[in-house]
Amino acid sequence: MMKFDLIVIGGGAAGFFTAIQCGERNPGMRILILEKSNKVLSKVRISGGGRCNVTHACFDPREMTSFYPRGNKELRGPFHRFLCGDMMAWLEDKGVETKIEEDGRVFPVSDSSETIIDCFMKACRNQGVQIKTSAIVEDFSKEGAEWVIRSKGDIYRSSKLMLATGSTPAIWDLMAKKGHSIVPPVPSLFTFNINSPLLKDLPGLSMPEAGVKILYTKFAESGPLLITHWGLSGPGILKLSAWAARELHRMNYKFEIEIDWTGKGRSFVENEIQHLRNSQGKKMLTSLSPISMPKRLWHRMLELLSLKEKNYASLNKQNLADLLDMLSAHKLQVEGKSTFKDEFVTCGGIDTKEVHFKTMESKILPDLYMAGEVLNIDAVTGGFNFQAAWTEAFIAAEAICEIS
Repeated sequence: MMKFDLIVIGGGAAGFFTAIQCGERNPGMRILILEKSNKVLSKVRISGGGRCNVTHACFDPREMTSFYPRGNKELRGPFHRFLCGDMMAWLEDKGVETKIEEDGRVFPVSDSSETIIDCFMKACRNQGVQIKTSAIVEDFSKEGAEWVIRSKGDIYRSSKLMLATGSTPAIWDLMAKKGHSIVPPVPSLFTFNINSPLLKDLPGLSMPEAGVKILYTKFAESGPLLITHWGLSGPGILKLSAWAARELHRMNYKFEIEIDWTGKGRSFVENEIQHLRNSQGKKMLTSLSPISMPKRLWHRMLELLSLKEKNYASLNKQNLADLLDMLSAHKLQVEGKSTFKDEFVTCGGIDTKEVHFKTMESKILPDLYMAGEVLNIDAVTGGFNFQAAWTEAFIAAEAICEIS
């Protein structure tokens, strides 16, 4: 039987950062990471298209919490203790330079997730952290002052236990049996499947700042919109999917959206059209769009409205109303969802009410800590989910080492 000071279940971002932070605070600490698959740091590897969107350049804790549909209140205190600037400084101290892109996302200067993975693996080696892959944890229980962890015939003992297993139903089931409440998981961060003649054969076209709302609900978002082979994606759609995740699950992902392609409202579009009618009435609609947009999308709109042969001066009252609806309040039926790239995110997990957010320790199971997607916390896209993982791991490590 192998004995450790800390066993981390889960070889992802939160698990590794907890182990590293504990090792740095308490050199010589016996730490083991157990990972059920044959690879570690899988989401780090694929994040940001293989570049690793390591965090987001938001330096105000209160503002940072606004990007979390679930967990925003719980994370406010933790973000005052460890935020994106702290993570960037930690990486820089390890020789990993980062850069802030125009949209606020933070990446390693190398534009390679392997830079982050190499950094983490080196830190584990330096701190003597052991890593065991293909280690499926079947059960864990408290015996006296120690945790006993059973994994495929192997038995481990540890003073402290960290759960950083991500969205793992088997672990949630175990935690439910041990007294924790589990918020049922549903997908978050997904794109919308739409079969519409407006979008057909136009993948890759985008609008820089559109408004999208889900009809008959309170949910609305704005942001860049991207036409895909299967419908719509882009930050605007992804934010909407995150905030409305539970409602859309209830709707079985069949619902209607309304798009303002400018994000500036009906009055703005109407004024732009009237300006062109007054100043360039003889211009054909095909040669001049009232708003900045890809020509192929504009021509498709005119085709569907049967306005390709019209100039601005010849638009009648009904033409104007149809054009306004198309540009500022176009309705599309959504018939399903698709995972956003490979970065599958869920909302749901261990109820945050059952966790001390000053220590990340379970309120029900002493000496058991949690971080990452095992908790009912999730964020929009842009490096926010990783930052929650780094912050929670930092706080857990601080608590573990204070009392170890």
